[in-house]
Parts: sequence; structure tokens; C-alpha cells
Amino acid sequence: MITLSHYLILSAALFAISVAGIFLNRKNIIVLLMAIELMLLSVNLNFVAFSHFWRNLDGQVFVFFILTVAAAESAIGLAILVALFRNLKSINVDDIGTLKG
Repeated sequence: MITLSHYLILSAALFAISVAGIFLNRKNIIVLLMAIELMLLSVNLNFVAFSHFWRNLDGQVFVFFILTVAAAESAIGLAILVALFRNLKSINVDDIGTLKG
């Protein structure tokens, strides 16, 4: 039987991996975006787990809103990445400061 603590441990592990990904890799924008998405997914896992175990659908409604915001964030982030690559031929985070106009 899978209990709530199993879901919370998995979610904490995913969140820790995403925080480590943000702090260890500050050069590549794609990895940073993936780490932020993984962080949002770990929060979503918490919402769904609590929603299931408390037999309340409010957490699952919040998940839809978070996924909507995550999709918009990914679209804007990838648009910025494409603009950065077109102008500088690089996706290095340190090169973003040169785009000041």
C-alpha cells in the first residue's frame, strides 16, 4: 500500500534534484528551465497526493492552474532562448547581460 509519506518523499526528492540543478548549473538556460519545471511538478505531486488522501478536489484544481502557468513560463523562456541564440549564437546565461539596449 502506498501511503502519503511515499508521495511526499518522492516529491521532496524531485524538489531537491531541481534545486541542485539550479545551483550546480548556472550556465545553460535549458537546464535551468528544466529544473524550474521539475520544481513545479514536484509541487503538483504534493497537491495531487494531498487531494487524493483528503478526498478533496481542490488540490487537483490548483494543479491545472500551476500547469497553465508552467506552460506559459516555458513558452516565454523558450522564446527568450531563441532570441538569445539568434543574436549571440550562444545560450550561455552570462551572455544575457550583453543584450541590454
